[in-house]
Amino acid sequence: MGADRNGKAALSGAAIAFDLDGTLVDTAPDLIGTLNWLLAQEGLAPLPLAEARPFIGRGARWMIERGFQAADAPLAPAQVQPLFDRFIDRYTGHIADESRPFPGCVEALETLKAQGANLVVCTNKLTGLSKALLDALDLTRLFDAVIGADAAPAIKPDPRHLQTAVAAIGGDLARAIMVGDAATDAGAARAASVPLILVSFGYTEVPARDLAPDFLIDRYDELPAACLRLLDACEP
Repeated sequence: MGADRNGKAALSGAAIAFDLDGTLVDTAPDLIGTLNWLLAQEGLAPLPLAEARPFIGRGARWMIERGFQAADAPLAPAQVQPLFDRFIDRYTGHIADESRPFPGCVEALETLKAQGANLVVCTNKLTGLSKALLDALDLTRLFDAVIGADAAPAIKPDPRHLQTAVAAIGGDLARAIMVGDAATDAGAARAASVPLILVSFGYTEVPARDLAPDFLIDRYDELPAACLRLLDACEP
C-alpha cells in the first residue's frame, strides 16, 4: 500500500487531522486523576475513571463543570476560572505520568507518513498542553502542526477548527480526513464536509457507532486502509 501503480505515494497530498485525547493518546488516567485531585481539594469524593472518561473531549473547563456536576456540586459561572487555573497548574506537572499512545497508534502514523500524508493534531486541548504531551511521548515528530483550542477561531464541533488545522499544513479540504472519537469530531467533520473516521475505544458520551462515521475502527492497524478507501472515493 506504499505507492500506486504510477509510483506515486498512495496518500500524497492528503491532510489527515487527528483528535488527541481519546484518539491518539489514552490521557484519561492523568486528566481524571487531576480532576479527582481538584475534587478532593474541594472536599468532594473522587469519580470512578469509567464514569468520568466520557467527560473528556470538550476542553478542560467543560470537563471540570461536568465533573463537579457528577459529584453533586454544580458550579456557578464565577467558580469555573479559578478551578480551571488550578487544574492546569496541576495537570501540567503530571501530563504524561500514565498517558500513553493507544496500541498501534505510532505504527499507523508512521505508515501514513510513509505513504505521503501530512498529519495535523486538531484538539480542544490547549496548544501548549498538547505539544507538551506529544513531546513527552515522542509523537511531535509525526505531525506537521498542532492546532489546539487557542489556535483556531472556534473549537470543535465548529468547522473552523478543522479548516484551520488543514490549512496549517497546506492541505485541501477535498483531500482531508478527520480522525476522532466523539461528537465534537463528528460535528466538525460533517460541518466541513470532510470524511470521518472514528475509533471505538475513545471518550464519548454518545457511542461512536451512533455518530455515523464513514469508518469505525477498533484497532489502529485498520486506519491506513480506511484512509486510502476514503480518499480513493474523493478522487474525480
